[in-house]
Amino acid sequence: MRPIGERYTVAVVGAGAAGTLTAVHLCETAARRRTPLDLVLIDPAPEAGRGTAYATRDPRHRLNVPAGGMSCYPDDPGHFTRWLCRHGEPTVTPADFATRYRYGAYLADTLAQAIVRARGVVSVRRLRTRAEHCTGAPDGRVMLRLADGTGLRADGAVLATGPAGRNAAWAPEELRTAPRFIAAPWASGALDGPLADDGDVLLVGTGLTAVDLALSLERPGRTVHALSRGGLLPQPHALTPAGPLPPPEGLYDTSFDRLRRTVYRHVARSVRLHGDWRPALDSLRPHTAHLWRSLTPEERARFLAREGALWNTHRHRMAPATAESVVRARTARRLTVHVGTVTGAVARDDGSLLVALSDGRHLPVGWVIDCTGPGRRPDDSLWRSLFTAGAAVPGPLGMGVATLDGRLLDAEGRTGLPLYTLGAPRRGELWETTAIPEIRVQAAALAQELLAPLAPGPRTTRRPLDGHGLALSTHAEAAVAYRTGLDRILKVRSGAEDALARAIALDPGFALAHAALALLGHECGAAVDVPRALAEAQRCARERADERERSFVDVVTRRVRGENGDGALVRHLDAHPADALALAAAVPTIAFSGVDDLDDDYALRLVERTSPAYDGHWFHTSLLAFLRQEQGRLHEAGELAHRALAAEPGSGHAVHALAHVHYETGAHRAGRDWLERWVAGRGRGAVHRAHFSWHIALHELALDDPAAVRKRWFTQLAPGRVTGVRALVDSGSLLWRARLSDSWQGDLPAADVLEQVEADVLERPTTAFTALHCAVALTAAGDVAALRRLRDHAAGADEVQREVIAPLCEAFAALVEERFREAARGLDALLPVLRRVGGSAAQREVVEETLLYALTADGRCDAARRLLDARLERTHAPRDRRMRAGLPG
Repeated sequence: MRPIGERYTVAVVGAGAAGTLTAVHLCETAARRRTPLDLVLIDPAPEAGRGTAYATRDPRHRLNVPAGGMSCYPDDPGHFTRWLCRHGEPTVTPADFATRYRYGAYLADTLAQAIVRARGVVSVRRLRTRAEHCTGAPDGRVMLRLADGTGLRADGAVLATGPAGRNAAWAPEELRTAPRFIAAPWASGALDGPLADDGDVLLVGTGLTAVDLALSLERPGRTVHALSRGGLLPQPHALTPAGPLPPPEGLYDTSFDRLRRTVYRHVARSVRLHGDWRPALDSLRPHTAHLWRSLTPEERARFLAREGALWNTHRHRMAPATAESVVRARTARRLTVHVGTVTGAVARDDGSLLVALSDGRHLPVGWVIDCTGPGRRPDDSLWRSLFTAGAAVPGPLGMGVATLDGRLLDAEGRTGLPLYTLGAPRRGELWETTAIPEIRVQAAALAQELLAPLAPGPRTTRRPLDGHGLALSTHAEAAVAYRTGLDRILKVRSGAEDALARAIALDPGFALAHAALALLGHECGAAVDVPRALAEAQRCARERADERERSFVDVVTRRVRGENGDGALVRHLDAHPADALALAAAVPTIAFSGVDDLDDDYALRLVERTSPAYDGHWFHTSLLAFLRQEQGRLHEAGELAHRALAAEPGSGHAVHALAHVHYETGAHRAGRDWLERWVAGRGRGAVHRAHFSWHIALHELALDDPAAVRKRWFTQLAPGRVTGVRALVDSGSLLWRARLSDSWQGDLPAADVLEQVEADVLERPTTAFTALHCAVALTAAGDVAALRRLRDHAAGADEVQREVIAPLCEAFAALVEERFREAARGLDALLPVLRRVGGSAAQREVVEETLLYALTADGRCDAARRLLDARLERTHAPRDRRMRAGLPG
C-alpha cells in the first residue's frame, strides 16, 4: 500500500522524442482531469526532447516527415507548423521539411508549456542520470536503481529508451578494435576525427543515418563510400505530393501471397493514376500494424527477407532538399554507393584502414562508420536486468520486446509489473513504430492507461450553472470566469477571451471554455490558436462533459472545419434552446457569422422559437430587435432595442439594432448624436467599436459633412486602429462610399487598408460577405488584376460566391476600367440578389451607390435620377438631395 499522503508517481526513463511525448501527454491528461501526479523524467542528456535524433545542429540534417506530420498531438496535426511560424519561420507550410535541431527545440518547448499548464496538479522532476536496474516492489509498484546510487519507487514506469544500440556484429574483430572505427556516430564528439581531416570515409549502411553523415562529411577532395547488401538509398519524398489515395480492397482476411499481390497491384494503380507510387504506400500506413499482426511468424520472416529492404527505402524517405544534395554529391563523385559486405580490414602505418569488400575490392579509407541501424532488441543494463529476471522477453522474431498494447509481457506471457514502453521497442509487435506519427498516438494512449487507476468516480456534488440555468462540467471558480466571458460575448464587449482563458487556467479540462475560445478565434478574429483550442475541447468533452456540452463542441468543430456547421447548430438549439452562446453564433448581427445556408427568415424563426427559454431576457430581446429592423419593422425594432437597453445599457446587439433603425428612418442627426454618446460612454469596452464608428460615419455621409467623415476616418477607422477583416468591412467600404459621394477629395488611402488584411483573405475569402468587401476595397484601390483573381476564386467557391461575387467582380473591374455602361448593367442585375451575401442592408448599400456613380459617369442621368428618387423615398438624406440637384437636365 502507498503511504497516506504520497502522490501517484510515474517514471519516464528516457527524455528523447518518445519520453518527451509521453511526458507531454501525461501532464496534459492529468491537468484536464485534475489528477495529482508526480512525474519523474530520467535521462542524463542536458535537454529533454532531443535524444539521438534531434541533437544534431547540422542544418543539412532534415526531418524525413513533412512538418504537417510531426505535431506532438494526433488530433492537432498543424501544431508543429504553427510553432515554426511563431518561432521565426512565418512562411513555412505543412509540406516543408524542418531541420532536426528545430524539431528538438519544438519538443522541449512543448514539454515546458505542458508543465506550466499543469502546475499545481503535476509535479515534474528531472533526474540527470541513468536507470540501470528495475525490479518489482512488494506493494506492486516498481523499484528503479539509478546510476547515481539512488533509487526511485514508482506506481508505473515508461521505458522510452528509443532504438536499440548497434552491436557491430557484422564487423570483423580487427575492424571493431581499430581506433578509426566509429561504432556510435551520434555520440558527442564521435565525428571530430573525420571532420578534422580529409581522408576518405566508409559508411557501412545506406539508410537515413548514412545519408545524414554523408552530407556532413562530403567535401571536395574526399570520397564518401556507402556500403550495404542491397546498395539501396532511401527514396525521396515528392516535391509536390500527388494527393491521397484510398487503400485497396481485400487487405484483410487473405493469405500472405494474395496480400503481396494486392499491394503490388495497388502500387501499379497509383502509378497509373498519379504517376507516383508514394500515395499507394502512404495509404497503407494506417493499416500496417494490423496487417503485421495478421501475419504468422513465418510470413513475417518471409516479408523481411524478400521485401524488408525495399519497404524501408520506399517507406522511410529523404526530404527533397536532402535528396537533391545526395544527387549532387554522387554526380560529383564525392559519394559512391557499393553493394556488398565488409570481409576484413587492415590498419596501415598512418592509422588509416584498408577495408576488404565481399566483391574482392579493397578500399583505403581514413575512417569506417557504423550506419547499419539499430540492434534487434534493447541491450543496456536496465533492459538486461528485466530480461534476466523474466520481467521482459524478446518480441516477435526477436525484435524489440513483447508487449500487450505497450505494457511489457513477462516470461509467462502476463502483464506483470506496471512497466510500459513505446516506439522502437514495440517494433516486433507493430513493425512500423519508430516515426513520430505512430509514437505520439502511443504516448497519448499510455497517458490514458497510466492514469486510469486515478479516474474520478461519478460526480456527487451539484454542478455550477451558467447565466441561463445550464449546468457546467467544472468547479465553481472556473464557472465564475466562464460566466464573465459569456456575459461579455453576449454584450459584444472586450475581455471575453481573457475571462475564458482564466476559466481554462483554473480548470484545463473545461470543454466549454476551450470550445468558446475556438469559436471566438474562428469567427471573431480573437488571438486564439483555434486548432489547439478545438483539439483541447474535443479531448475534454470525451473525458468530462454532459450531452449538451459535447453537442456544442461538435457544433464548433463542424463550423471551424466547414462540415455542415449550420445544420449542427440548428439541431443543437432545437435540443438546447437556452444555450445563449449557441444562439449568439446562430444569429448574424455583429459578433458571429450566423447561419447562412438556410432561408433568409430562418434566424428570425429561430429567435422566436427559443423565446420561451429566455422569458424576455435583454440578450434575446436585443437579437429580436436586430432581426425586426432587417424585416423593415423599424418602429417595433426601436422599441425592442430600447427595452433591452433599459435592462442592460451595455448590450452591443441592441445598440447595433438601434443604429440601423436610426439610419433606415433617416434620423441621421439624432442617430449620430445618440451613438456618439454611447461609444464614448458604455461602448468604450465594445469589441466592435470600429463598426459603431462606421455607423456614425454613415450618418455623417448622409448629412453631407465631408470634414466630419474625414476626421472620423483618421481618428477611429484608419489602418492601424482597425486591422484584419474589420478594416475591409468598415474602413475600406467607408472610403469608397466617401469617394462615390464626393465626400473625399485627394488620394484615397485604400492601399493602406489592404495592407492590414492577409493576402489569403483578399484572394480566397471563405464567405460571400467577406468577398463583397474585398471587392469593394480592391475597387477603391483600382486593382483590376486582384479583382480578377478574386473573381476566379469566387467562380470555384460556394454557390453565392459563384452567382453573386464573381459577376460583381466583373462589374467592379469594368468600373475601374471606365467601361461605365457595362458596369452599370452588371450592378443593376445584381441588386435583387445581393441579400444572399449576408450582412445588413446598410452594408450592401455600397453596391447601389456604386451603381449610381456608374450611371452618372455614363451620362445616364434619367436612370440616376430615378435611383436617387427611390433612395429619397426610403429616407431623406441631404447628400442624396444634393446629388440629385446636381444632375444635369
